[in-house]
Amino acid sequence: MALTDTLRRVDADLAAGRIPMARMRLRGLVTAYPASREVRRRLGEVYRLFGEPEQAGRWMYLEEDRDPAETAAFEQRYHLPAPRMKAVAWRGPESLAGSAFAEEQLAALRAACSKAAGRPVDWDTVTGEEQPERGAVLRFAGCTGAFLLVAAFLAIWVNGLVDLFD
Repeated sequence: MALTDTLRRVDADLAAGRIPMARMRLRGLVTAYPASREVRRRLGEVYRLFGEPEQAGRWMYLEEDRDPAETAAFEQRYHLPAPRMKAVAWRGPESLAGSAFAEEQLAALRAACSKAAGRPVDWDTVTGEEQPERGAVLRFAGCTGAFLLVAAFLAIWVNGLVDLFD
């Protein structure tokens, strides 16, 4: 009953122009009912009203009639499998998806995340940080940048000392 009542409130919010309130209600519903295609679709539509294609693509990701530009925006924003898997906010087995297309999308995303992590990953335990190689690359890049910065300052300092004794 809570789902039906809340969807009625969402309709009333939208009719009254209270789009942020409708979005907030739908975000709560998608957390409580992650397998509800209707809630996901309606949340995607609200984000479309806001002009946020990446979020519209996120919530329409499991729909076969989704907008390719919105899907591309979502996939670009969440370009690694683990954060994308976390963003989809699915829980439970793919068989609850309600359509063959959605089930295939979920299974493919979980498989890509498991492959990248080097171990099986499931929907109930994904953290979004299953790709340790990304963190290692970022740490390496940060250390390299810091080293180059220190080397540049040392070169300037040494060059200044040499000029003093010339």
